Amino acid sequence: MLQKTKGSKPLQWHPAFYASLQIELEAEADKLIFENEHTLGTKPMQIDVIVIKKETDYQVKKNLGQIFRTHNIVEYKIPDDYLSIDDFYKAYGYTCFYKASNKNVDEISVNELSITFVCKNYPKKLAEHLKEQKRMTITEKYEGIYYIVGDIIPIQLIVTSELTPENNLWLNSLTNDIKETSIINQLTREYIKHKRDELYKSAMNIIVHANNKKFEEVGKMCEALYEIFKPNIEEAARKAGEQARNEGLQATIHACKSLGASREKSLSIVKENFKFNEEEAEECIKLYW
Repeated sequence: MLQKTKGSKPLQWHPAFYASLQIELEAEADKLIFENEHTLGTKPMQIDVIVIKKETDYQVKKNLGQIFRTHNIVEYKIPDDYLSIDDFYKAYGYTCFYKASNKNVDEISVNELSITFVCKNYPKKLAEHLKEQKRMTITEKYEGIYYIVGDIIPIQLIVTSELTPENNLWLNSLTNDIKETSIINQLTREYIKHKRDELYKSAMNIIVHANNKKFEEVGKMCEALYEIFKPNIEEAARKAGEQARNEGLQATIHACKSLGASREKSLSIVKENFKFNEEEAEECIKLYW
């Protein structure tokens, strides 16, 4: 799942969602198995995320996982995308295909499946379609979490913009328009506590880059934010240093030549001043002589 921003590389939202989902469920992670981009059959069909309960009779306590059965299919839409009517049928079809893709007949019972749709904004057209065409009812179970009732498979809709930071900080923050400074501060505090955890790094990285200006408004860059930007800072410093070094090298060789130094003498000066070996110095002389 990609989203381009002006003057930058596409944002990798899907890995951040996969990480955020695991963070939300981390208190019960030992009871669950997470599968990212699960491929169906031999053709290029992929389910965004599958969450599998290790123990079939375990009841997930987290609000977004209370609907979970044993095999739980998750369809995720990036912030600037919307959940369409066809997206619903695609994910439903993938769920049926997932059930039927095992070696043994009815190896996964329909009673072991659930479907979760995750999107930023409430999909009005889809909701109307489900109510009118499929006679389904949609009920808000928790803030931002809706149950779609009327099918043999339990289905829920998670609207990330309606989730509360108190209950679902990371999924609620997985957006490109964070407005509250308090959320930035809360994210930063949580990140600092888990800064060595790759899941938190993945989620925080995309959130920071998608909300760059808002994070800058918070003020002085703290340790957590510095760690996220560190690769960019180091790369910029490396390029600046490399450019300065090349300019100094070029100026040195030109000065040697203009002052009448021999090629051999210039080679020796380059080796001594720039700590090059014979081959490296020779390449520089060929380039700038």
